[in-house]
Amino acid sequence: MNRKNFQKFCFMAMVAVSILGMAGCGSKGEDEEVSIGYFNNVTHPQALYMKSQNTLEESLGADKKVSWTAFNAGPAEVEALFSGDIDIGYIGPVPAVSANVKSNGDVVILSGSSTGGAILVKRPEAGIESVGDLDGKTVAIPQIGNTQHLSLLKLLEENGLKPVSEGGTVTVSAVANADVANMMERGDIDAALVPEPWGATLLKNGAELLLDYDEFYMEGKYNVAVVVVRKEFMEKNPEVVEKFLEAHETATVSINEDKEHALTIINEELKNATGKALGEDIISESFNRIGVSTELNQASVLDFAQISKDQKFIDGLPDETTLFTK
Repeated sequence: MNRKNFQKFCFMAMVAVSILGMAGCGSKGEDEEVSIGYFNNVTHPQALYMKSQNTLEESLGADKKVSWTAFNAGPAEVEALFSGDIDIGYIGPVPAVSANVKSNGDVVILSGSSTGGAILVKRPEAGIESVGDLDGKTVAIPQIGNTQHLSLLKLLEENGLKPVSEGGTVTVSAVANADVANMMERGDIDAALVPEPWGATLLKNGAELLLDYDEFYMEGKYNVAVVVVRKEFMEKNPEVVEKFLEAHETATVSINEDKEHALTIINEELKNATGKALGEDIISESFNRIGVSTELNQASVLDFAQISKDQKFIDGLPDETTLFTK
């Protein structure tokens, strides 16, 4: 959402609040706290940068407490949105769509965050030279129903292949990113579609690139992370959401204008949160495949929504008027 459109929304929302009063079912008072959800992953770069630099806290001032909650998987973050434990979240487009549909439009997409950032790698001895060679092979993805899983399903369909679960010949297996290298070395899996920094890590450990981030889906211009917000919180706190968007955009500009410095900040935040920083070569290579942008590729989100429905991860398609904030 651009600033002009959001300012129009803010005005209308404040008018609505003044008419309807402060009734609502949220768990937080309007002036007490804003809770942000995110992953400790390089595909959520603005969150890591903002958290490290306290930019949102400075923007909102001392009268508004900011809390940050890290998640390991989209479904857990979605549940936190539903319960009101977080108000705004950095999350993948697939769980964002799921949250919107399952909440009947009460969770909406506020902004883009990052694009691309995933690759398809192969085991050197697997005899795979093209996507067609995945016939009869085992391919790892991080989680059933996540962005990389749906990207793989789209890729298989485009190449005349199907997963075993649909009567096809490709075994699709959910494997924790940290376990992919060992399983590939043992020959338990033949290929993997993984997000960064795991892609760069696998390549460093001997895996071979089959398709780069811009070769398997929308030339890498699909959203791999977006920002969502609870509709109730947005309507009650339009000025807070606007300041969040300003901080989100400022972080985006800072990362793109001085990437080397920004990556140092992001890596330090990862170290503080997880106890381990990424190798400089790994984080640098990862960001060669990640686009950091507030732009929202609505076509990619809607495409993921269609695949989600086709795969029965959601019961119906989202209403575009309630999925996006503009």
